[in-house]
Amino acid sequence: MKSEHGHLHRPGRPRPGLPRSFKELTPTKAFNPRTFFYEMVWKVLLTRRRGLNKKPVFPRLSPGQVALTWIGHASFLIQFHDLNVLVDPNFANWLFLLKRLKRAGLKIKHLPPVDLVLLTHSHFDHFHKPTLRRLPHPKIAVMPWGMSDLAYGLGFERVIELEWWESFFRSNWKVTLTPSKHWGARMLRDDHRGYGGFILEHEGRRIYHAGDSAYFDGFKEIGARLKPEIALLPIGAYFPDSFRRVHMGPDEAMKVFHDLRAQWLVPMHYGTFKLSFEHIDEPPRWLREIAKQNGLSDRIKILEEGVPQVF
Repeated sequence: MKSEHGHLHRPGRPRPGLPRSFKELTPTKAFNPRTFFYEMVWKVLLTRRRGLNKKPVFPRLSPGQVALTWIGHASFLIQFHDLNVLVDPNFANWLFLLKRLKRAGLKIKHLPPVDLVLLTHSHFDHFHKPTLRRLPHPKIAVMPWGMSDLAYGLGFERVIELEWWESFFRSNWKVTLTPSKHWGARMLRDDHRGYGGFILEHEGRRIYHAGDSAYFDGFKEIGARLKPEIALLPIGAYFPDSFRRVHMGPDEAMKVFHDLRAQWLVPMHYGTFKLSFEHIDEPPRWLREIAKQNGLSDRIKILEEGVPQVF
């Protein structure tokens, strides 16, 4: 189903050649084998995993209320009184060589029946097939263009692909795929796959999950067109600065928050997997500092994994 704005767009897809070195395996070209292994694997291997799997106490919601439960990384459970939505669910303790540093806030067996799964792009930390196979009877999966083949055989009743600014409607809820500044390839050459964020609209509420993204002017357009109320924004994987080509830090997330003109900022994409070189606890500390400097501390909701927050 097309967006009410009537035009769709996807970015150009220049086809890269075969990688000439380990650095070529990431868009930032910032890694070398020794640095990668020491920072992302060896140091993390020696770090004790933190956090607890809690059995959540899900609130009773009235029409118009929404509850957010942060599972960890970019994974959220979004609940209305009649709709349960998962975004980028990932319950893995390991992603290949990458160790999860903080346990998921809850276990898969504690999830309610899942009506809708939103998948922002195909990267392994966001599109985690072992997790998706274990979900409790998920009905519909919505994702960007070029990804549906990855979802077949994972238990979904229906798989929907969207272009940027395209929407999918079902009964009284609506999902719109929004642009981002990232990339979609899961492996080396499948650059036909899309990426983006989602606006979920239901019962007069609008929740925005940005997926992975660097800062770009498109956030202003998202704010002007779709007016999100709650913005789930990534704040990790930003150092060294070359990583900001595809991710953003707390400073840029605050700029996005202003661009969107949202009411609440809920940070994500930090503290779970070691994906860059900033200290694992630095992103939320820096975000709190920026919010205090700007008189916005009451607009920032830093969630504890596994603990539902009603908005």
